[in-house]
Amino acid sequence: MSNYVLNAKARDVAGKGASRRLRRLDDTVPAIVYGGSAEPTNLTIDHDELLHLTEDNQFFSSIINLNVDGKEERVIIKDLQRHPAKPVLLHADFQRVTNGRTITIKVPVRFENEAASPASKVGGKVFTLVSEVKVVCKPENLPEFVTVDLSNVELGQNLYLSDIVCPEGVEVAALRLGKDHNQAVARVVAKRK
Repeated sequence: MSNYVLNAKARDVAGKGASRRLRRLDDTVPAIVYGGSAEPTNLTIDHDELLHLTEDNQFFSSIINLNVDGKEERVIIKDLQRHPAKPVLLHADFQRVTNGRTITIKVPVRFENEAASPASKVGGKVFTLVSEVKVVCKPENLPEFVTVDLSNVELGQNLYLSDIVCPEGVEVAALRLGKDHNQAVARVVAKRK
């Protein structure tokens, strides 16, 4: 698991107008951290520091060490609002994590061993339907990614959430709801000629 550190400052002002002023005048991103046993806290984060971290996709599926005025908290990012046309971050939501308590977070899905599959030998190609999936786990078990092994797939075969290989202590969130939620994650199709 990657180790990210993000510096923040607590803020007293809240609301839409105050958030606009922070973004415009201070070049900061308004944020909030909630969860755990502490009250929600309004924050400001340096825009460029946060933008740089978001360029790494692992940032969104990792535990972040949030340094709030010298006090460190472990958090995950729950929501990030971006400007629709500019590379500008508008707001961030963080959730505190505690060892032993389960969290729900999206992690990337990696498809492995496609070249070794029987489908690839007859001109098949894997068409992926998802790039990430929500998992439920304890923070200490949070994986960087989950995998789908393609070494035995045949042409025309569908792969489902139940085909995802998760480390011990990690479950796909949708599968906890029952087998009716076992959606397709990939399909093996013939290459176009």
